[in-house]
Amino acid sequence: MGSGFVTLALFAGVPAMAIDADLLPPTAADAMAQGASPQAIAEYRRKLKEYQEARAAFDEEAGAYWAAISEKRKGRNAKRRERQAITLADYVLTQPPVYTGPKRPISPEPEEEKPPRKPLPVVADFLKAAADHFQFVPQRPAAEVEFKRAYARYAQAAGLTREQAIRVYSFETGGNGNYDMQSGLNPSRPGSRAISTAIGYNQLLTTNSVELLAEQGHEFIKELTARAATLSGAPRKAMDHKLAVLKKMVAFTRTVPDTWSEHEKLANTPQGWAVHAMVLDIDVGPMLQTHKLLTSVHFARAKGYNRPLTAAELEMMNLTGDGTGLDMVTMPQAMREQVPTSNFFQRGGYERNPVAIRHNTVAKLLAVTDERMDFNSSKPGAKELAAAF
Repeated sequence: MGSGFVTLALFAGVPAMAIDADLLPPTAADAMAQGASPQAIAEYRRKLKEYQEARAAFDEEAGAYWAAISEKRKGRNAKRRERQAITLADYVLTQPPVYTGPKRPISPEPEEEKPPRKPLPVVADFLKAAADHFQFVPQRPAAEVEFKRAYARYAQAAGLTREQAIRVYSFETGGNGNYDMQSGLNPSRPGSRAISTAIGYNQLLTTNSVELLAEQGHEFIKELTARAATLSGAPRKAMDHKLAVLKKMVAFTRTVPDTWSEHEKLANTPQGWAVHAMVLDIDVGPMLQTHKLLTSVHFARAKGYNRPLTAAELEMMNLTGDGTGLDMVTMPQAMREQVPTSNFFQRGGYERNPVAIRHNTVAKLLAVTDERMDFNSSKPGAKELAAAF
């Protein structure tokens, strides 16, 4: 027990007025000035110690669990490289430990105010960055249905099925999202705030946009070059400018190694925000939205999985990453019923994901994803997208 605890314990039964504030530690003296009694401070510190001990015991147990999850994942990856069969023994089959100890007590002492969290960039920031750094304004549709038709045409031609596109859109946007919808922002809900940089039908993050241009940008340039050849006059001039900007953006995204972490660094710069503005362009946006899903389809085929992905399976790859998602997708139904969803997350991501916690096996997670897709597919936005195919 520290000296602060001893001091307060000695005074625990003495009326507050009888205590000389000079005898107390500075934090306790400050608290008294704010009206907190030494008894309240002592009780708080007792509860805090209780909480810290309980939390430390839990963290030790949880740490061992998540270390086992990591080791099993490494083992599965090694077996896949050797083309060995994956069995139930390659997964942790128990659910993560749940903290059931006391809650952290609220301090009666004055606390330093935390600096406000830096706000996330929003559509207006992406547009400003595009204008500032690339002298470019995305060509936006006159009506939402125009973007849906452009997306449907490109997605279908590129190899996405109608069902995949509509059901993933229904899940990602709630069945009513517009092409410029940003996660967390709702025009009909005053005071709503962005909770991520994800935009559009398949909710691309800034890092997704940077990575897709780095990896697929040559295809986008080829596509727009072909379109430009069919145009003349003002439309041709506008397309030529868009092409020039796209080439500069692609070059920018390729200034770093082709890894998620490096692309994330670029995505968090104003130039990266400018790249993300391309999601709003009626020509490039549908390409970005399509390839966000199509890369998962191609990844599955490259790994020898040739059966068409259901929309729910595709969404698992969209949400968790291709490698992790394919782990779930290739699992037989009998194993899906038994394997906890925790096997496919890092600890922090899992603990922030109430859906994965509540629907805690692969089978349950896929089932609830299908249920939400079913429900949201009947909403107006989903129906409008369906009619565009």
